[in-house]
Amino acid sequence: MIQDTLKTSLERQAFGVCAWWGDKLNVKTEQVRLSFIYLSFVTAGLNLVVYLVMAFVLQHKERIKRPFAKRSSVWEL
Repeated sequence: MIQDTLKTSLERQAFGVCAWWGDKLNVKTEQVRLSFIYLSFVTAGLNLVVYLVMAFVLQHKERIKRPFAKRSSVWEL
């Protein structure tokens, strides 16, 4: 019971990158997470940087796709 609660809270806090990749590649989310873990041993942490970049892109993907669509002027951030 406590493990399930902890697992779901950690999954929500992990930016959803693995779940997004799992949906895109039609693979289980757990397999994507294990891949990131195994790659961290092989690449000496380089995939952590890639993961954080992907998390940033996922959080701001609407602004990246249409950068000026929601703003009324250039000066509005």
